Amino acid sequence: MRVLTGIQPSGDLHIGNYFGSIRPMIESQSNHEVFAFIANYHAMTSLGDGEKLRQLTMQAATDFLALGMDPAKSTFWVQSDVKEVLELYWVLSSFTPMGLLERAHSYKDKVAKGIASNHSLFSYPVLMAADILLFGSQIVPVGKDQIQHVEIARDIAIKFNNHYGDIFTLPEFKVDEAVATVPGTDGQKMSKSYGNTITIFGDEKSQLKTIKKIVTELIAMEEPKEHANCNVYNIAKLFLDEEGRKALQKRYESGGEGHGHFKLYLADMLWEHFRSFRERREYYEAHQDDVRDILHAGAVKARAVAQPIIEKVRSVTGIQY
Repeated sequence: MRVLTGIQPSGDLHIGNYFGSIRPMIESQSNHEVFAFIANYHAMTSLGDGEKLRQLTMQAATDFLALGMDPAKSTFWVQSDVKEVLELYWVLSSFTPMGLLERAHSYKDKVAKGIASNHSLFSYPVLMAADILLFGSQIVPVGKDQIQHVEIARDIAIKFNNHYGDIFTLPEFKVDEAVATVPGTDGQKMSKSYGNTITIFGDEKSQLKTIKKIVTELIAMEEPKEHANCNVYNIAKLFLDEEGRKALQKRYESGGEGHGHFKLYLADMLWEHFRSFRERREYYEAHQDDVRDILHAGAVKARAVAQPIIEKVRSVTGIQY
C-alpha cells in the first residue's frame, strides 16, 4: 500500500502536526510504502521571503528525520526537487472546473482569516492533486479539514481517466478519528494560524509557559472536574494508553487537584515523550550536509516513480510528440 503525506515548512512543528500526520506516517513505515515530502511550493501561498523559506525547508527536514523518518524505508524529498509535479499541475488544471475550486472550504476559510487571495492559493487543491496522483498514491492520511482536497484530487483524476483511460490511481483519504482535530491551547484546532500551538522542539521553560496558558474552567481545587471537555485532558490523552487515560480521568473525578496540577503533568509528559527525538535532532542540526544528501537521494527515488506516470500523461495528452 502506497501512502503519501506532505507538510508545509511553515515554522516550528507542533504536537498537532505530530499526532495528526507525522506519527501515523512514521508508524506506517513498517508495513507500507511511505512517500513523504516537504511542500515548499505550497508554502509559497503564505510565505514570500525566499531566505526564510530556504531556512524553514531545512528545519522541517531536520525535524522529520529527528522524529523518525527513515530514508532507508521511505521516500523522503523536497517538493521542488521533483519538477514533474508542476508539469502535472498544469495538465490537471485543464481538467479542473472552476466551480470545484470555488467550493473549496480551505480557500474560503483562509481568505476569511485575512490571507491575500491569489491564484496559487485558489489553485492549491490542483497542486495537491498533482502531488497525490504523480506517485500513484493509494492512501493519503489527512486531518478532517483536508478531506475535501483528497476528494478534489479524486474528482480530477476521474475526469482525466474518463477522457484518456486509466492513467491515475484513485486515492483514498484516511483520518484517524482519535487525532483528527488536535485541540490547541484555546480549544480550537491547533494551528499556527490561530497562534494556539504547543511546539515539539521548544525549550522546556517556553513549553511550560505555553501549557500554562491552556484555557480551562475556573473550578475550586477541591471540587471534582469534568475531563471530557477539558483542553488539558484532551491534549494529554493523546500521549496516553487506555490505562493511562482512565487513571487521569480518576484524578479529575476525585477532586483535590486544580487544572494547574494537570498542566504541570502534561508539561512533564510532553518533555519526556520527545526526549529521544530532541537528542536525534541535535545530531542532524550539526550535520546539515547529511540532511541535504538524504533529501537529494529521496528526490531521485521519487522521480523514478513519477517518470512512468508523467510519460503516460505526456503521451495521451499529445505533449510528447
